[in-house]
Amino acid sequence: MTESLVHRGPDGSGCFTRGNVSLGHRRLSIIDLATGDQPFVSEDQSQVLVYNGELYNYIEIRQQLKSLGRRFRTESDTEVILQAYDEWGTDCLSRFNGMWAFALWDEKRKRLFCARDRLGEKPFYYALWNNSFLFGSEMKALFAAGVPREINEEMLDAILCFGYLPAPYTFYKSVHKLPAGCYMTVQEGRGVQVERYWQVPSRLAGELRTDGPAVRSEFEALFVDSVRLRLRSDVPVGAFLSGGLDSASVVAAMSSASSARVNTCTIGFDPSGNDERSLARLVAHSFNTNHVDVLLGREHAEQLIEKIAWHFDEPFGDTSTVPTYEVSRIARGLVTVVLTGDGGDEVLSGYPSHQREKLMSWWTHVPSLIRRPLISAAEGALFMADHRGQRRGVQRARRVLASVNADFVSRLESKQIGLSGEQRRMLLGGNPRVRPAREFIEEAIAPAAARDGLGLLSFWLHAVALPERYLCKVDRCSMAHSLEARVPFLDHRIVELLANVSSQVKMPGLKRKDVLRRTIGKRLPQPLLTAGKRGFDAPMDDWLTRDNNELWRVGEAKLRASGLFASEGLAWFQQLERGPNNLALGRWMLSMLALQMAESSRRKAA
Repeated sequence: MTESLVHRGPDGSGCFTRGNVSLGHRRLSIIDLATGDQPFVSEDQSQVLVYNGELYNYIEIRQQLKSLGRRFRTESDTEVILQAYDEWGTDCLSRFNGMWAFALWDEKRKRLFCARDRLGEKPFYYALWNNSFLFGSEMKALFAAGVPREINEEMLDAILCFGYLPAPYTFYKSVHKLPAGCYMTVQEGRGVQVERYWQVPSRLAGELRTDGPAVRSEFEALFVDSVRLRLRSDVPVGAFLSGGLDSASVVAAMSSASSARVNTCTIGFDPSGNDERSLARLVAHSFNTNHVDVLLGREHAEQLIEKIAWHFDEPFGDTSTVPTYEVSRIARGLVTVVLTGDGGDEVLSGYPSHQREKLMSWWTHVPSLIRRPLISAAEGALFMADHRGQRRGVQRARRVLASVNADFVSRLESKQIGLSGEQRRMLLGGNPRVRPAREFIEEAIAPAAARDGLGLLSFWLHAVALPERYLCKVDRCSMAHSLEARVPFLDHRIVELLANVSSQVKMPGLKRKDVLRRTIGKRLPQPLLTAGKRGFDAPMDDWLTRDNNELWRVGEAKLRASGLFASEGLAWFQQLERGPNNLALGRWMLSMLALQMAESSRRKAA
């Protein structure tokens, strides 16, 4: 199992076995390079810990524990977790600021205590199989132990819709994810029990804070402190730098907190309107960073998809894995740790979907007698503007217009990165064993106190999209190159602050990320503040829609052989030519799906 995860920890390994308990670990040395080896055993031999992640406030917690009379043998954050558990039990989690997935064997209680950090920066997979409880940072560790890679047909609609699966689900029947913000205990006679220790705050719109100046002051102080804590390392630290506000703000704070030049990396695309290298260079020049940028071409998609599929273990539909994988590779040549701008859009209301939901909230106040003629007039204007269906901006406006009378779940489903409902129906052919993607959304947002669109969107992004899409992508792509990624915007203090702030403050009118613009943003070059929103996506329309695309042809054959997809639907995908309605992203998703299915078939045959 540990050998399957060498890429996550190339600096060392260790195993602990006692009776029917065995813990294994692969180490990427970041803190206390000399004495931080794992599994870490307590001085009295009664507790053993294996741990992936970083406890950023370990120095402060260690001082607190020392004041309570505790002695430490090492300078590692690993020992702090063990002693904090011994002092406070499972309540220790509320004191931690960091990212973690760990398992702690408590010999006295004969109990395994497992936990995943609040936002899900670090993964935790587990399986109940062959009268055993098995766990690991990636599913491949479970497969190495013999857990069957049996596809869960029920998940097909969800994986094709979202491009990933919400916790606790995975693509395989025997494997589960520990949800973010949860801990789990495993004990003979009591089985496996999962408890939630943290949930992203969710309130009714009228209960949210509107004191803008105070919010901005608190945010700036917390953000600066978050970056300071995440610079703690005994190895070199750098940053991913795009042309956006979030990563530039991280670099600005790093430059202020560090006496050394910051190492920064950027990826560009050719050909693409998403190339942000010029803006990134502007930021690098402003803060005098040691900057590297690299241009990616079409050949990277076909070269990397099999490597990416191996690292993810299940289908993953986000095509920004390609640049994230490559920028991680480049960064590892300079540093061992990077800070990233991930999470900024979620906490600061930075997505176009936030604007759409705010527009929807205004639309609901328009009298119904006026709505219908307004919609008819808008539909006519859009038809005249683009009667041949060739302009993507107009097509996007049509889709928005079509959703104005839909409920929130339907709007959210239609905005996912995967295939549309019609495309999924064509592919799945009405398979009664498949669970509708809509049910996963309804299940995920059920605990939210908010009932308005913006509140529900925020809850979904924090509870589902962040841990299982964005942070999963960053973890797999960075750890594929033995690189640790840290995310300052997702310090839980920042998340808790901004989750309780009204959209009037976070997004006055339709101005996204106003809190950031009026704080850290003041230090940034002016062109970044006026640049439009761009995603970190490779130009898959150019890369995956050519007639000679071997990636798609091989994938289609594998999907046909599985018997899970309707031939007519697959034929439709194959026949599509490049154009405004091309399905390059769908082809990527289906190719990833085909690779995972082929691996499952290979293991079953073996």
